[in-house]
Amino acid sequence: MAILDVSYRNDLATIACVQFYDWTDHEPAGMRISHLMVSSRYEPGYFYRRELPCLLHALQQEPIQFSDIIIDGYVQLNPPRNKGLGLHLAESLEYDAAVFGVAKNPFKIADRYRRIYRGRSKKPLFISAAGTSLDLAAELIRSMHGEYRLPTLIKMADTLCREC
Repeated sequence: MAILDVSYRNDLATIACVQFYDWTDHEPAGMRISHLMVSSRYEPGYFYRRELPCLLHALQQEPIQFSDIIIDGYVQLNPPRNKGLGLHLAESLEYDAAVFGVAKNPFKIADRYRRIYRGRSKKPLFISAAGTSLDLAAELIRSMHGEYRLPTLIKMADTLCREC
């Protein structure tokens, strides 16, 4: 299983891949940082155009295929777009994997998600998925290690890509 996150400095993307074996793990099984030159231009509603090449690049660096992949963002959107970053990723993989979207903020053009609350936070996480049910996805993310809103390993991926 893997958690992917991306940060940008101008046109250089830094992608973190944090691997783990079990949903309740508090330590990573492995970590890898990769870099990719991309256009830093963001197009509202087309986040995947900038982010998808980064995620695919990071996965190509890995010697294994992951059964479950967690991303920062949404998997599905409302019609007419329908596909969020996660669904674009799932369809671009050369193997089957469940893709879990963990978003920190609501998105007007997304409604196929579950809100979960972790720790003592009054702010929800927005969980979406492809390749598994929304209810199971929400329960798995809820079960991840950590006493705060963001699970320990998801926070680790976020920090790792920002610091490198």
